[in-house]
Formats: sequence, C-alpha cells, structure tokens
Amino acid sequence: MRTRAALTLSDVKQIAAAAEAEAVQRGWQVSIAVCDEGGHLLWLQRMDGAPPMSAAVAPEKARTCVLARKPSKTFEDMVNNGRYAALRMPVVPLEGGEMIVVDGDCIGAVGVSGVKAGEDAQVARAGVAAIQASIAF
Repeated sequence: MRTRAALTLSDVKQIAAAAEAEAVQRGWQVSIAVCDEGGHLLWLQRMDGAPPMSAAVAPEKARTCVLARKPSKTFEDMVNNGRYAALRMPVVPLEGGEMIVVDGDCIGAVGVSGVKAGEDAQVARAGVAAIQASIAF
C-alpha cells in the first residue's frame, strides 16, 4: 500500500476562499465547486448574482476532471475539433474544471461556472494555487 494526500475541510475552505477572491477582484459572479478524488462534492457556493444554472454546472466540471484525470477543457477541445462522440461521455465538455494534483496524484478538482470559459478556469486555478497544488501531472 502507499500513502496519498487527501483534501481536508481546511484545504477546501482555502481553495474556495482563493477562488472567490479571484472572482471578486475581477468583478465576476460565479459558482465554485470542489470535489474529492472520487468526484464527491465537498464544497459548493454560488456567489450573489451568479447564474442559477452555474450551481449545477460547476460541480460537474470538477467531477469531469477527477473521472478523466484531465482538465475539463480537454473535452471542450475535442468537441470543438469535431469529435462529437465526446458529447456521449459522462463528462461536461466545458472549460472551467481543473484538477488538484499533489505528488503526482489527482486528489480532487475545482469547477467554476458563471463567466466566460477561460475566466472560469482562471478562477479555478487560483483556488488550486492556494494550497500549493498543481493542475497537471
């Protein structure tokens, strides 16, 4: 057996606070979701003014990352490049989900929804950076 890192509630709160701070600084109203390595939701917040649908989309972006061990943008790119079969996968093919990688293991993900795709991803990456984790293997 080997030992792996795992997100704590303290980590999740740090991630969410940093992501929220990035969104506030930019004047963006978003929903922020954090899930564990199995895709189980640990945190969800919808900022005042964020679109109601963003609260459903953000957790799915995070879940997409941990299931596929890839950023959710990977699937958006697949669809945009004509690989429409990706639409049948159990993932959300929209940018804005980023993995949380520690010591080469994906230990969770952050999903953000509510603004432009690249801006969602920027907010998610700010959350990951808050705990000195990486977004890639």
